[in-house]
Amino acid sequence: MKIVLDTNVFISGIFFSGPPHRILKAWRDGLFQIVLTRKILDEYERVGRTLEQQFPTINLNPILDLVTINAELVPDRTLSGPVCSDSDDDKFIACALASKSKIIVSGDKHLLKESGFQRIEIISPRSFVDLHLTKPAKKQR
Repeated sequence: MKIVLDTNVFISGIFFSGPPHRILKAWRDGLFQIVLTRKILDEYERVGRTLEQQFPTINLNPILDLVTINAELVPDRTLSGPVCSDSDDDKFIACALASKSKIIVSGDKHLLKESGFQRIEIISPRSFVDLHLTKPAKKQR
């Protein structure tokens, strides 16, 4: 399975606990493939470097190196017109289309509203964990 991670999910997974952290851990464990473009990677780094100054005990370099080496990098693609009300979010949809990914994980309300666009499911980190990372409980007899 290929997925696109919105910047807020990727960065939250590095700096905080919760569903985004579980998502990054599952990716490191090889449960799915992260797909990104150069624009997305640049945004990950820019936002991460800003937060890194507020959290000096966290070193962003290892995870950026890991994502650079292990994520699938696809060429940046321009959409024929704007999709999201915040056009900065269109890069995630363009990445999903370019990579044929069917899932974008995001906490961004503008992006979440576009779920279903060209059959791309845009879901929250909690929903992704619940749907794809949580094993069903065994039935008790």
